[in-house]
Amino acid sequence: MDSFYNILLHAHSGLRWLVLIALLVAIFQTFSKRGKFGDISETKSVLITFILTNLQFIVGLILYFISEKVQFNSNTMQNDIIRFFTVEHILMMVVAVALINIGYSRSKRATKPFNSAFNFYFIALILILISIPWPFRELGSGWF
Repeated sequence: MDSFYNILLHAHSGLRWLVLIALLVAIFQTFSKRGKFGDISETKSVLITFILTNLQFIVGLILYFISEKVQFNSNTMQNDIIRFFTVEHILMMVVAVALINIGYSRSKRATKPFNSAFNFYFIALILILISIPWPFRELGSGWF
């Protein structure tokens, strides 16, 4: 069980970089086409970001249920690390994934699809950057 957890944790940490890169590419591509009519399929990065984000979410959800950093007891809110992983990280990431899913879905139906994708993806990027346990935040996580 311990090796399975470590594999998932490393996959989750590595996938974060792919998600961030794909998200940045999608944001730049949709920003350059904002206000224009077209088909969102012109920018494959929007779809790739959608897929990678949902894959990352599934791995993260599995980790949430098997991690020792997620605890539901009277000390949860008093311990910064446990509170972050039990409440803050999962809540903000669920919202970010929801925004990416909404942005992708709306962009497929919108007359100006790049505006929808850009707006939702940009807000999701901000939430993701805030809720990543960066090493400088001292939340018990490293770069990988």
